[in-house]
Amino acid sequence: MRAIGIILAGGNNHRMKELSQKRAISAMPIAGCYRSIDFALSNMSNSHINNVAVFTQYNARSLSEHLSSSKWWDFGRKQGGLSVFTPTVTADNSNWYRGTADAIYQNLDYLRNSHEPYVVITSGDCVYKMDYNKILEYHIDKKADITVVCKDIEAGNDVSRYGTVKMNEECRILEFEEKPIMAKSNTISCGVYVIRRRQLIELIEKSAEEDRYDFVRDILIRYKDLKYIYGYKIKEYWRNIASVEDYFGTNMDFLNPTIRDYFFKQYPDIYSKVDDLPPAKYNVGAHIKNSIIASGTIVNGTVEDSVIFKKAYIGNNCYIKNSIILNDVYIGDNTHIENCIVESHDTIRANSYYKGENGIKIVIEKSDRYVL
Repeated sequence: MRAIGIILAGGNNHRMKELSQKRAISAMPIAGCYRSIDFALSNMSNSHINNVAVFTQYNARSLSEHLSSSKWWDFGRKQGGLSVFTPTVTADNSNWYRGTADAIYQNLDYLRNSHEPYVVITSGDCVYKMDYNKILEYHIDKKADITVVCKDIEAGNDVSRYGTVKMNEECRILEFEEKPIMAKSNTISCGVYVIRRRQLIELIEKSAEEDRYDFVRDILIRYKDLKYIYGYKIKEYWRNIASVEDYFGTNMDFLNPTIRDYFFKQYPDIYSKVDDLPPAKYNVGAHIKNSIIASGTIVNGTVEDSVIFKKAYIGNNCYIKNSIILNDVYIGDNTHIENCIVESHDTIRANSYYKGENGIKIVIEKSDRYVL
Protein backbone atom coordinates (compact mmCIF):
# COMPACT_ATOMS: atom_id res chain seq x y z
CA MET A 1 0.00 0.00 0.00
CA ARG A 2 1.14 3.54 -0.71
CA ALA A 3 -0.05 4.95 2.63
CA ILE A 4 0.33 4.52 6.36
CA GLY A 5 -2.57 5.08 8.74
CA ILE A 6 -2.92 7.27 11.81
CA ILE A 7 -5.98 6.94 14.06
CA LEU A 8 -6.48 9.77 16.55
CA ALA A 9 -8.11 8.13 19.58
CA GLY A 10 -6.96 10.15 22.57
CA GLY A 11 -9.59 12.86 22.90
CA ASN A 12 -12.43 13.36 25.35
CA ASN A 13 -15.42 15.69 25.58
CA HIS A 14 -18.14 16.46 28.08
CA ARG A 15 -21.00 15.66 25.70
CA MET A 16 -20.64 11.97 26.53
CA LYS A 17 -21.26 12.76 30.21
CA GLU A 18 -20.73 9.78 32.52
CA LEU A 19 -20.11 7.37 29.64
CA SER A 20 -16.59 8.70 29.09
CA GLN A 21 -15.58 8.63 32.75
CA LYS A 22 -14.25 5.07 32.54
CA ARG A 23 -13.20 4.69 28.90
CA ALA A 24 -12.00 6.57 25.85
CA ILE A 25 -14.74 7.48 23.39
CA SER A 26 -12.99 5.33 20.77
CA ALA A 27 -13.56 2.35 23.08
CA MET A 28 -17.33 2.87 23.32
CA PRO A 29 -19.30 -0.33 22.54
CA ILE A 30 -21.30 -0.28 19.29
CA ALA A 31 -24.03 -2.59 17.94
CA GLY A 32 -23.65 -5.34 20.52
CA CYS A 33 -20.22 -6.64 19.54
CA TYR A 34 -17.97 -3.81 18.30
CA ARG A 35 -15.96 -0.93 19.71
CA SER A 36 -16.00 2.43 17.95
CA ILE A 37 -12.37 2.16 16.85
CA ASP A 38 -13.08 -1.17 15.11
CA PHE A 39 -14.58 0.68 12.15
CA ALA A 40 -11.48 2.78 11.45
CA LEU A 41 -9.20 -0.24 12.01
CA SER A 42 -11.29 -2.44 9.71
CA ASN A 43 -11.31 0.25 7.01
CA MET A 44 -7.52 0.40 7.24
CA SER A 45 -7.22 -3.37 6.97
CA ASN A 46 -9.74 -3.65 4.13
CA SER A 47 -7.89 -0.89 2.26
CA HIS A 48 -4.65 -2.90 2.64
CA ILE A 49 -3.01 -0.26 4.83
CA ASN A 50 -0.76 -2.52 6.87
CA ASN A 51 1.20 0.05 8.85
CA VAL A 52 -1.17 1.75 11.33
CA ALA A 53 -0.58 3.85 14.44
CA VAL A 54 -3.19 4.61 17.11
CA PHE A 55 -2.59 7.66 19.30
CA THR A 56 -4.27 7.22 22.70
CA GLN A 57 -4.34 9.41 25.78
CA TYR A 58 -7.52 9.88 27.82
CA ASN A 59 -8.69 6.82 29.82
CA ALA A 60 -6.60 4.59 27.58
CA ARG A 61 -6.66 1.34 29.59
CA SER A 62 -9.83 -0.15 28.08
CA LEU A 63 -8.74 0.86 24.59
CA SER A 64 -5.22 -0.51 25.08
CA GLU A 65 -6.63 -3.84 26.26
CA HIS A 66 -8.83 -3.98 23.17
CA LEU A 67 -5.80 -3.31 20.95
CA SER A 68 -3.50 -5.74 22.77
CA SER A 69 -3.37 -8.03 19.72
CA SER A 70 -3.42 -6.86 16.11
CA LYS A 71 -4.48 -10.26 14.77
CA TRP A 72 -8.19 -9.41 14.93
CA TRP A 73 -7.72 -6.83 12.17
CA ASP A 74 -5.05 -8.82 10.32
CA PHE A 75 -2.20 -6.36 10.75
CA GLY A 76 0.86 -8.53 10.18
CA ARG A 77 4.10 -7.39 11.76
CA LYS A 78 6.07 -8.35 8.66
CA GLN A 79 4.10 -5.78 6.66
CA GLY A 80 4.20 -3.04 9.30
CA GLY A 81 1.68 -3.91 11.99
CA LEU A 82 -0.38 -2.00 14.53
CA SER A 83 1.39 0.43 16.89
CA VAL A 84 -0.18 2.12 19.91
CA PHE A 85 1.37 5.38 21.11
CA THR A 86 0.63 7.14 24.40
CA PRO A 87 2.20 10.40 25.66
CA THR A 88 5.72 9.69 26.89
CA VAL A 89 8.01 11.71 29.14
CA THR A 90 11.32 12.34 27.39
CA ALA A 91 14.33 14.55 27.98
CA ASP A 92 12.87 17.06 25.53
CA ASN A 93 9.17 16.89 26.37
CA SER A 94 6.96 16.02 29.35
CA ASN A 95 3.61 17.28 28.01
CA TRP A 96 0.48 15.29 27.31
CA TYR A 97 -0.88 15.70 23.81
CA ARG A 98 -2.08 19.29 23.64
CA GLY A 99 -4.04 18.73 20.43
CA THR A 100 -4.22 16.54 17.36
CA ALA A 101 -1.26 18.20 15.64
CA ASP A 102 0.79 17.94 18.83
CA ALA A 103 -0.03 14.23 19.10
CA ILE A 104 1.45 13.73 15.62
CA TYR A 105 4.44 15.94 16.48
CA GLN A 106 5.30 13.96 19.60
CA ASN A 107 5.37 10.80 17.47
CA LEU A 108 7.02 12.33 14.42
CA ASP A 109 9.69 9.62 14.37
CA TYR A 110 6.97 7.19 13.35
CA LEU A 111 6.43 9.24 10.19
CA ARG A 112 10.13 9.78 9.57
CA ASN A 113 10.89 6.07 9.85
CA SER A 114 8.11 5.06 7.47
CA HIS A 115 8.60 4.70 3.73
CA GLU A 116 5.10 5.04 2.29
CA PRO A 117 4.56 8.32 0.41
CA TYR A 118 1.08 9.12 1.81
CA VAL A 119 -0.69 9.24 5.17
CA VAL A 120 -4.37 8.58 5.91
CA ILE A 121 -5.45 10.31 9.13
CA THR A 122 -8.77 9.47 10.76
CA SER A 123 -10.48 9.59 14.14
CA GLY A 124 -11.52 6.61 16.22
CA ASP A 125 -15.02 7.76 17.18
CA CYS A 126 -16.92 7.40 13.89
CA VAL A 127 -19.03 4.54 12.52
CA TYR A 128 -18.68 3.99 8.78
CA LYS A 129 -17.25 1.86 5.97
CA MET A 130 -14.76 3.40 3.59
CA ASP A 131 -12.20 2.35 0.99
CA TYR A 132 -9.30 4.72 1.57
CA ASN A 133 -7.80 3.69 -1.79
CA LYS A 134 -10.56 5.59 -3.60
CA ILE A 135 -9.76 8.74 -1.63
CA LEU A 136 -6.05 8.31 -2.32
CA GLU A 137 -6.68 7.97 -6.07
CA TYR A 138 -8.86 11.09 -5.95
CA HIS A 139 -6.12 12.90 -4.02
CA ILE A 140 -3.51 12.00 -6.64
CA ASP A 141 -5.78 12.86 -9.58
CA LYS A 142 -6.53 16.29 -8.12
CA LYS A 143 -2.85 16.88 -7.35
CA ALA A 144 -4.08 17.99 -3.94
CA ASP A 145 -1.95 18.93 -0.95
CA ILE A 146 -4.63 17.69 1.45
CA THR A 147 -7.91 15.86 0.79
CA VAL A 148 -10.75 16.05 3.33
CA VAL A 149 -13.60 13.51 3.31
CA CYS A 150 -16.93 15.39 3.52
CA LYS A 151 -20.62 14.60 3.74
CA ASP A 152 -23.79 16.62 3.20
CA ILE A 153 -26.06 16.70 6.26
CA GLU A 154 -29.80 17.06 5.79
CA ALA A 155 -31.15 20.56 6.33
CA GLY A 156 -32.42 21.15 9.85
CA ASN A 157 -29.80 19.02 11.57
CA ASP A 158 -27.40 20.71 13.99
CA VAL A 159 -23.92 20.87 12.44
CA SER A 160 -22.44 23.28 14.98
CA ARG A 161 -20.22 20.61 16.57
CA TYR A 162 -18.59 19.65 13.26
CA GLY A 163 -16.18 21.38 10.95
CA THR A 164 -18.17 22.77 8.01
CA VAL A 165 -16.76 23.41 4.54
CA LYS A 166 -17.64 25.28 1.36
CA MET A 167 -16.24 24.08 -1.97
CA ASN A 168 -16.15 25.40 -5.50
CA GLU A 169 -17.20 23.46 -8.60
CA GLU A 170 -13.86 21.65 -8.68
CA CYS A 171 -14.34 20.60 -5.03
CA ARG A 172 -11.52 22.79 -3.77
CA ILE A 173 -12.30 23.92 -0.23
CA LEU A 174 -12.74 27.69 -0.08
CA GLU A 175 -14.04 28.02 3.48
CA PHE A 176 -13.52 25.85 6.54
CA GLU A 177 -15.17 26.66 9.87
CA GLU A 178 -14.55 24.59 12.99
CA LYS A 179 -17.67 24.19 15.16
CA PRO A 180 -19.40 27.37 13.94
CA ILE A 181 -22.13 29.00 16.03
CA MET A 182 -24.04 29.80 12.84
CA ALA A 183 -23.09 27.36 10.09
CA LYS A 184 -22.92 28.71 6.54
CA SER A 185 -22.91 25.25 4.99
CA ASN A 186 -24.45 21.85 5.64
CA THR A 187 -21.38 20.04 4.31
CA ILE A 188 -19.29 18.70 7.17
CA SER A 189 -15.83 17.23 7.49
CA CYS A 190 -15.87 13.53 8.41
CA GLY A 191 -12.46 13.73 10.08
CA VAL A 192 -10.66 11.68 7.41
CA TYR A 193 -7.68 13.25 5.65
CA VAL A 194 -5.11 12.22 3.03
CA ILE A 195 -1.78 14.04 2.79
CA ARG A 196 1.70 13.35 1.48
CA ARG A 197 3.93 12.10 4.30
CA ARG A 198 6.80 14.53 3.74
CA GLN A 199 4.42 17.47 3.56
CA LEU A 200 2.71 16.39 6.79
CA ILE A 201 6.08 16.29 8.55
CA GLU A 202 6.88 19.78 7.25
CA LEU A 203 3.53 21.25 8.34
CA ILE A 204 3.62 19.60 11.76
CA GLU A 205 7.15 20.82 12.43
CA LYS A 206 6.21 24.37 11.44
CA SER A 207 3.13 24.29 13.67
CA ALA A 208 5.20 23.07 16.62
CA GLU A 209 7.71 25.90 16.14
CA GLU A 210 4.83 28.37 16.41
CA ASP A 211 3.22 26.61 19.41
CA ARG A 212 0.19 25.56 17.39
CA TYR A 213 -1.33 22.23 18.36
CA ASP A 214 -4.57 21.58 16.47
CA PHE A 215 -4.60 19.89 13.06
CA VAL A 216 -7.88 21.41 11.87
CA ARG A 217 -7.50 24.94 13.17
CA ASP A 218 -3.74 25.35 12.74
CA ILE A 219 -3.22 23.46 9.48
CA LEU A 220 -6.43 22.97 7.49
CA ILE A 221 -8.01 26.34 8.22
CA ARG A 222 -4.75 28.27 8.35
CA TYR A 223 -3.43 26.95 5.02
CA LYS A 224 -6.70 26.71 3.05
CA ASP A 225 -5.70 29.65 0.81
CA LEU A 226 -2.06 28.60 0.48
CA LYS A 227 -2.44 24.86 -0.14
CA TYR A 228 -4.64 22.94 -2.54
CA ILE A 229 -7.14 21.40 -0.12
CA TYR A 230 -9.94 19.41 -1.78
CA GLY A 231 -13.09 17.78 -0.49
CA TYR A 232 -14.11 14.19 -1.28
CA LYS A 233 -17.86 13.74 -0.78
CA ILE A 234 -19.40 10.48 0.42
CA LYS A 235 -23.04 9.43 0.44
CA GLU A 236 -22.75 6.20 2.44
CA TYR A 237 -23.59 5.83 6.13
CA TRP A 238 -21.35 7.85 8.44
CA ARG A 239 -21.97 8.91 12.00
CA ASN A 240 -19.94 10.41 14.82
CA ILE A 241 -20.67 9.24 18.40
CA ALA A 242 -19.20 12.15 20.36
CA SER A 243 -22.42 12.91 22.30
CA VAL A 244 -24.88 10.84 24.31
CA GLU A 245 -27.65 11.49 21.79
CA ASP A 246 -25.51 10.50 18.80
CA TYR A 247 -24.16 7.45 20.60
CA PHE A 248 -27.68 6.30 21.41
CA GLY A 249 -28.92 7.10 17.90
CA THR A 250 -26.04 5.25 16.25
CA ASN A 251 -26.77 2.06 18.18
CA MET A 252 -30.49 2.40 17.42
CA ASP A 253 -29.64 2.75 13.72
CA PHE A 254 -28.47 -0.87 13.79
CA LEU A 255 -32.05 -1.94 14.48
CA ASN A 256 -32.81 -0.79 10.94
CA PRO A 257 -32.49 -3.93 8.77
CA THR A 258 -30.89 -1.98 5.90
CA ILE A 259 -28.10 -0.56 8.06
CA ARG A 260 -27.65 -3.82 9.94
CA ASP A 261 -27.29 -5.69 6.66
CA TYR A 262 -24.83 -3.06 5.36
CA PHE A 263 -22.46 -3.56 8.29
CA PHE A 264 -23.04 -7.20 9.24
CA LYS A 265 -23.53 -8.94 5.90
CA GLN A 266 -22.11 -6.86 3.05
CA TYR A 267 -18.48 -6.95 1.97
CA PRO A 268 -16.12 -5.74 3.31
CA ASP A 269 -16.51 -6.93 6.88
CA ILE A 270 -16.02 -5.04 10.12
CA TYR A 271 -13.68 -6.88 12.51
CA SER A 272 -13.35 -6.82 16.28
CA LYS A 273 -11.69 -8.61 19.15
CA VAL A 274 -13.54 -11.89 19.69
CA ASP A 275 -14.54 -13.16 23.14
CA ASP A 276 -15.07 -16.86 23.74
CA LEU A 277 -18.70 -16.64 24.81
CA PRO A 278 -21.71 -18.93 24.29
CA PRO A 279 -24.58 -17.74 22.10
CA ALA A 280 -27.37 -15.73 23.70
CA LYS A 281 -29.82 -17.85 25.70
CA TYR A 282 -33.56 -17.20 25.78
CA ASN A 283 -35.29 -18.89 28.70
CA VAL A 284 -38.99 -19.63 29.06
CA GLY A 285 -40.81 -16.33 29.35
CA ALA A 286 -38.40 -14.36 27.16
CA HIS A 287 -39.93 -12.14 24.48
CA ILE A 288 -37.68 -10.33 21.97
CA LYS A 289 -38.84 -7.76 19.43
CA ASN A 290 -36.67 -5.76 17.02
CA SER A 291 -33.53 -5.97 19.18
CA ILE A 292 -29.88 -6.97 19.03
CA ILE A 293 -28.85 -9.49 21.67
CA ALA A 294 -25.10 -10.15 21.94
CA SER A 295 -23.40 -13.41 22.83
CA GLY A 296 -23.11 -14.47 26.46
CA THR A 297 -26.45 -12.87 27.34
CA ILE A 298 -29.28 -14.60 29.20
CA VAL A 299 -32.79 -13.22 28.74
CA ASN A 300 -35.79 -14.11 30.89
CA GLY A 301 -37.96 -11.02 30.36
CA THR A 302 -39.17 -8.79 27.52
CA VAL A 303 -36.82 -6.77 25.29
CA GLU A 304 -38.14 -4.37 22.64
CA ASP A 305 -36.29 -1.98 20.31
CA SER A 306 -33.07 -2.29 22.31
CA VAL A 307 -29.41 -3.23 21.99
CA ILE A 308 -28.13 -5.66 24.62
CA PHE A 309 -24.36 -6.10 24.79
CA LYS A 310 -22.28 -9.08 25.87
CA LYS A 311 -22.71 -11.05 29.11
CA ALA A 312 -25.87 -9.26 30.22
CA TYR A 313 -28.45 -10.97 32.42
CA ILE A 314 -32.10 -9.90 32.25
CA GLY A 315 -34.27 -11.29 35.05
CA ASN A 316 -37.82 -12.57 35.16
CA ASN A 317 -40.68 -10.20 34.32
CA CYS A 318 -38.26 -7.46 33.24
CA TYR A 319 -39.30 -4.97 30.57
CA ILE A 320 -36.53 -3.35 28.52
CA LYS A 321 -37.64 -0.89 25.82
CA ASN A 322 -35.75 1.56 23.59
CA SER A 323 -32.61 1.16 25.67
CA ILE A 324 -28.94 0.19 25.51
CA ILE A 325 -27.61 -2.29 28.05
CA LEU A 326 -23.81 -2.32 28.00
CA ASN A 327 -21.49 -5.25 28.75
CA ASP A 328 -21.82 -7.46 31.84
CA VAL A 329 -24.94 -5.88 33.34
CA TYR A 330 -27.13 -7.83 35.79
CA ILE A 331 -30.77 -6.72 35.84
CA GLY A 332 -32.85 -8.07 38.71
CA ASP A 333 -36.40 -9.39 38.43
CA ASN A 334 -39.41 -7.13 37.80
CA THR A 335 -37.29 -4.22 36.56
CA HIS A 336 -38.55 -1.63 34.05
CA ILE A 337 -35.98 0.21 31.90
CA GLU A 338 -37.01 2.56 29.10
CA ASN A 339 -35.14 5.23 27.09
CA CYS A 340 -31.95 4.53 29.03
CA ILE A 341 -28.30 3.61 28.66
CA VAL A 342 -27.18 1.27 31.45
CA GLU A 343 -23.45 1.48 32.14
CA SER A 344 -21.35 -1.70 31.94
CA HIS A 345 -20.69 -3.94 34.97
CA ASP A 346 -23.72 -2.52 36.78
CA THR A 347 -26.10 -4.46 38.96
CA ILE A 348 -29.70 -3.23 38.83
CA ARG A 349 -31.64 -4.35 41.89
CA ALA A 350 -34.93 -6.20 41.51
CA ASN A 351 -38.09 -4.08 41.23
CA SER A 352 -36.17 -1.04 39.93
CA TYR A 353 -37.72 1.52 37.60
CA TYR A 354 -35.73 3.76 35.24
CA LYS A 355 -37.18 5.82 32.42
CA GLY A 356 -35.73 8.71 30.43
CA GLU A 357 -38.49 11.31 30.44
CA ASN A 358 -36.70 14.23 28.78
CA GLY A 359 -34.09 12.56 26.63
CA ILE A 360 -31.82 9.61 27.28
CA LYS A 361 -31.16 8.69 30.90
CA ILE A 362 -27.77 7.22 31.86
CA VAL A 363 -28.15 4.60 34.59
CA ILE A 364 -25.18 3.89 36.84
CA GLU A 365 -25.94 1.58 39.74
CA LYS A 366 -22.99 0.11 41.64
CA SER A 367 -24.91 -2.44 43.72
CA ASP A 368 -22.96 -5.59 44.57
CA ARG A 369 -24.52 -8.61 42.91
CA TYR A 370 -22.68 -11.07 45.16
CA VAL A 371 -23.85 -9.86 48.58
CA LEU A 372 -23.83 -12.72 51.09
